[in-house]
Amino acid sequence: MARNIDFALNHITAPRLGSRDFIDLAARLGCGGVELRNDLADKNLTSRDFFDGESPEAIGAYAREKGVRLLGLSEAYGFNRWSEAMKAKVELLIAQAKESGAESISLIPSNDGVKETDEARLGALREALAIIRPMIEAAGIKALIEPLGFTTSSLRLKREAVEAITAVGGNDCFRLVHDTFHHFLAGETEYFPDMTGIVHISGVVDPEVATNQMQDGHRILVDDRDRLSNIGQIRDLSGLGYAGAYSFEPFATSVHADPALENSLRDSIAYIRAALAS
Repeated sequence: MARNIDFALNHITAPRLGSRDFIDLAARLGCGGVELRNDLADKNLTSRDFFDGESPEAIGAYAREKGVRLLGLSEAYGFNRWSEAMKAKVELLIAQAKESGAESISLIPSNDGVKETDEARLGALREALAIIRPMIEAAGIKALIEPLGFTTSSLRLKREAVEAITAVGGNDCFRLVHDTFHHFLAGETEYFPDMTGIVHISGVVDPEVATNQMQDGHRILVDDRDRLSNIGQIRDLSGLGYAGAYSFEPFATSVHADPALENSLRDSIAYIRAALAS
């Protein structure tokens, strides 16, 4: 099973590519799907608008033409700090998902370091999920919740997300993002394969950076120097029955600037397959 895992690409892997070129890259690599992001311009990684100024419908149709699933649209950051502005952001992302045919939207918790009691923090999470639930049910899509392992995150643990999902009766419409980087940072040992909608993979190889100092900028493609135990996590998830996509999500500028990125991705895919087979 593990040798035949389904790879995908998150647009942060190649933010300099327009949506169509990015979909073409995924197709050439044999990836089953892509995730498109609405925050690339905010991160100063592109000057293009979301969907490159085209209609979501046109980009979704192009992906299907190329045999690539549009796995999801990212992101609604800070969704657990609910407000009218957040409601509008989530509504827009849902509308774009419906128009493009995307299968999900991503909900990212606030990573602002605000100190809260667990009661207040988890209460706000449940409140947001209870409001979002009927919105995504009506749209017929899933919402993926991604706990962030940073110590400054308002939601670090997948267990807390699962408990909040259950509390609002959302088991049919919410799923988790298992991110190998954040799983490692949070020191988690629990897996939730039945509640996992997608897995994000990236590696950290710098031997000098301490775990509590790791940031998105350290995240590169997975190779044999990886410190995050991507291979171990993939083995565990696969063994527990997870059969969804493993989506590359490297944030390092060295990856974005790689003139041979396609070959580097091929090498990483080949390494992962070989390591899982050994």
